[in-house]
Amino acid sequence: MKISASIVTIGDEILIGQIVDTNSAMVSRRLGEIGVKTADIISIPDDREQIITRLCEELTRNEIVISTGGLGPTKDDITKEALASLFGSKGYVRHEGQEEEVRRFLHSRGLDVLDINLAQADVPVGCDVIVNHRGTAPIMVFRFDRERFGHPAVLYAMPGVPYETEAALDDVMADICNHFRTESISHSSIMVYGLAESALAKLIEPWETSLPADMHLAYLPNTLMGVRLRLSVYGGEKNEAHARMDTEIRKLEKILGNRIYSLNDEGLEKVVGRLLKDNGFTLSAAESCTGGEIAHLVTSVSGASEYFIGSVTSYSPEVKKNLLGVKAETIEEKGIVSSEVAQAMAEGVRSLLKTDFAVATTGWADAYGDSHEPAGTVWIGVSGPLGTRAERYNYKNDRKRNIERFSASALDFLRRYIIEYLNK
Repeated sequence: MKISASIVTIGDEILIGQIVDTNSAMVSRRLGEIGVKTADIISIPDDREQIITRLCEELTRNEIVISTGGLGPTKDDITKEALASLFGSKGYVRHEGQEEEVRRFLHSRGLDVLDINLAQADVPVGCDVIVNHRGTAPIMVFRFDRERFGHPAVLYAMPGVPYETEAALDDVMADICNHFRTESISHSSIMVYGLAESALAKLIEPWETSLPADMHLAYLPNTLMGVRLRLSVYGGEKNEAHARMDTEIRKLEKILGNRIYSLNDEGLEKVVGRLLKDNGFTLSAAESCTGGEIAHLVTSVSGASEYFIGSVTSYSPEVKKNLLGVKAETIEEKGIVSSEVAQAMAEGVRSLLKTDFAVATTGWADAYGDSHEPAGTVWIGVSGPLGTRAERYNYKNDRKRNIERFSASALDFLRRYIIEYLNK
């Protein structure tokens, strides 16, 4: 049976652009994993009548509706009352499990337990509850029989705080699987770096054209991750589907080679971290234009302290010269953004922190350049047992995206260098 879902965000703050909706993508991704197609994603303002009307419309079109937001303790959070009216509840009951979580949550932060907080554990009569272990508002589950909307339907009302939503999704997905027979969907990810989406599509066009009819390919570009290729098979037995996708991926590996950096839907920072950790290597960084972004990415991985020794944010020429040992004449003759400076920075921080490998960046992240290099240029240096090398990249983005792409390119260059060393 094909089941469809609608994802609904509730709150004026999304509609006026005050916050970015990250919940919908997260929820949709999880629904796809269990074989539920997301048919609609909509946003509703904090208006009682619109909440009721729009949710009724979505429940008529879809078997599952997941809403996020509007469940806070303040008077502008009117969603719970609207949901009670929609469901036909005549009152509220206190959910003991959620009340316990409210008290624990507030005590852990040294806050007083107020009546307004405890009221978060009050839920409309007749709804089921999934306890929120990360916050105070429970996940309320409203089940409707066939007579109401023409088919059995379920509304999951979730809090809007993303980490609370994320933490509750395992329980929500389990509840969906317990109440609906969903279609099997199998996915495989191929992480690619170093090719623009258009260039990648042209390169692998013959392979893509030859894919089995029931196998679908999606291109999902990301500034920090490159391009995620997602293979999907709808229906059938999962083990058989993954075996067939693995066969196609092996063909793709012969085309793309080391441009594929992972088959596990993970970022470059995790791949580089694993290479370092598994081989007992250490890493340091010297960053100019990236301003610490590489260090941030590397240390976002749990266990990074085992291989990442430290970094130097050498933003000014003086720090490059006095701390990293870059020669003044090198900067003067070759330019602050140059192969020579990038290599000297990498060698300097590697010597300073005594690491096996070092990576360095120097570049122009926004509209400014100089007589040596134009805006959007970065030189990346990598130093290690194979010597010191540098690569040049130029991106035509805004400052923030350039910094992200500079950092990702640095990690990819480092990844390829380490693999070359391991394979020599």
